[in-house]
Amino acid sequence: MASRAEPVDTGGRRDWRDVARDAADLALLGILLTLAAAPLLTAAAAAGTASAAVHDWTRTGSWPSARTTVRRFGCSVLPGVPVSLLALAAAVLLAADLVALATGRVPGGTAALLVTALIAAGLAGYAGLVVVEVGGNGGGRWRASARSAARACLDAPTRWAALTGVVALAVLLAVLVTPVAVPILAGYTVAALHAVAARRSRPADPTGRRSAPAAVVGRRELT
Repeated sequence: MASRAEPVDTGGRRDWRDVARDAADLALLGILLTLAAAPLLTAAAAAGTASAAVHDWTRTGSWPSARTTVRRFGCSVLPGVPVSLLALAAAVLLAADLVALATGRVPGGTAALLVTALIAAGLAGYAGLVVVEVGGNGGGRWRASARSAARACLDAPTRWAALTGVVALAVLLAVLVTPVAVPILAGYTVAALHAVAARRSRPADPTGRRSAPAAVVGRRELT
């Protein structure tokens, strides 16, 4: 993995090349995440590893090495299999329920469809926060991350709602964009989840000013 230092602007501003580099890194992350999750049973390990990479990037300004990423993925494959199965089963059941309600195959009408959609959206937002928590734990410890995310959702419902909005927007974009762009969207979604979670959980400055993130001196290319 090659490293590339960025020149620090005296005004603390970043030019279009920095933004383009970040966009390319996140797009590559999404492609790698999709490829690693393709067997389905490795979906949890892939999501956790990608989340850990984004966590490192947002905290230190550099991506983890390829060796670290591969090690994290390898260590989380087996522990992540039950998580992958649970997430897949929940998604299939909720999707089948929504389709049945929308087509009138089961009673309930619009009210039941709306309630089910809200429950599905809330669970998706919770799952997004779990992924963020797993990233902070190095890509593993799903059970502890799930408990931590549950407490965080109850303590800060607005953050839960914001994360739900991120996931809902990602799903909408995945439906609207061409299928080849969906893997790229995955990387941006993980980064957006981390950004929203960090913003909502950042302690307030006692002087009333918003705290600024730490300055990024250099970043590594994701390979």
